[in-house]
This record gives sequence, C-alpha cells and structure tokens, in this order.
Amino acid sequence: MVRIGKYNLDRKAAIVAVIGDNPVETAKTAKELGADVLEIRIDLLDIKDLEDAIHIIEKIKSTTNLPCIVTNRLKTEGGRWVGSEESRIELLIGVLPFVDAVDIELSTDRIMLELVVAKAMNSENTVIISSHDFAATPTVVEMKEILDKSLKLGADIVKLAMMPNSRQDVLNLLQATLNAHAPVCTISMGNMGKNTRIVAPFYGSVLTYGSVHNAVAPGQLRVDEIKTTLEMLL
Repeated sequence: MVRIGKYNLDRKAAIVAVIGDNPVETAKTAKELGADVLEIRIDLLDIKDLEDAIHIIEKIKSTTNLPCIVTNRLKTEGGRWVGSEESRIELLIGVLPFVDAVDIELSTDRIMLELVVAKAMNSENTVIISSHDFAATPTVVEMKEILDKSLKLGADIVKLAMMPNSRQDVLNLLQATLNAHAPVCTISMGNMGKNTRIVAPFYGSVLTYGSVHNAVAPGQLRVDEIKTTLEMLL
C-alpha cells in the first residue's frame, strides 16, 4: 500500500496542487478547488532559512489539513533554486519531519540523494524520485531503466515528466505507465501531452499535478479542471 499521509494511492490517484507564491492563501484555494495533496515548492518561495520554511509548512498544514509533498527543485529540472546544492539538500532534509512526502531528483548527486532517502525513511516520509526532460521523451525501454534505477535507490513512487515531440511519444509514456511494476507518476508535458494530466491515472499513474492560479509546468491544467474531468470519466 502506498500512501501520502492519510491518502491511499491504491484507492484512487491523487490530484496534487503545486504551491508557490503566496503559499498559505494558495493552499487554501487549492483545497477549495478539490486538491487531495499539496506540493510545497521551496524553490518557488522566498524562504530565508529553515525556521522560515518550517513556519510556512506548519501554517499550510494547519490551515488545510491536507497531506504535503515537499521539493526544492533543481534549476536543471525546471526549478528556481539559486543557492548551493548543499544548502538545497540541507533545507530539504530539515523540513522532512513536518511533511508527508519528499520529491528528490534522480539527477541529484548520488551521495546527497541517498542521504535524503535515508532521512526520509527515518521520518516515515513517502519517497518520490523524479526525472524531468524538457526536450524529449525517452524510449519505453529507457523509461523502464529509469524506473528500475529509482526503485533501487529507495523510491516509493517514481515520477517521470517528459516532453513529447510526437503523439507516439505520448503513447510511449502511457505504455511505460501501463507496464510499470511499481507505483509511478507520469506526465507528458506541453500542449501535445496535456491530455495525460487526465488520462495517465487510467493507465496507472498514482499522482496528477494541477495548478491553482498560474501553471508552473508546460501543459499543466488547473486543479478543478482535472477533478471535474476525472469525476466525469470515472
């Protein structure tokens, strides 16, 4: 059984709202729109230090009572973190006791990645290991290799967010989702892959990400749009 906080992902895919600017108010709106889980993007917030980060997270959780994923996204994978890699990881580890899950990039330095995974396990966090490619979509075989590598490193959920250059790329991502032998979150980005925000859960993706105000990833739909469409199709 895979959970994020109290949310059982074996029962139904979770709609995850991405929280950036004006985090507490955005989180409240996300809940009103129908989000199941919140993703707190440290790299999108004006975080001064660990104390500041913990204060914001505690305020979000007490206001919404929703499970929270935390990530501090690398610039090379679509993030806006401008500090050192050491401070990025230190901040991420520092907030683990206050959240339910952590998202760490597969491209992270191996020693630092393993440290985050170990600390997350100690805090009983769900571990998401993510891979983003804003230029292309790997082959089905290559995506399986990413899945296997991430699982060996301790992932509870493997996240694949890829940019399609053809409709076949979108189909390949869905094929990789269907073939997955472990929990995955799969997203085909951009306008061509926009439908996967709705469709991928039907092939086995356990998470789908939506925006609250402005999209923070190419092709991202708003939380309530995803919720309404999924409810209509289920």
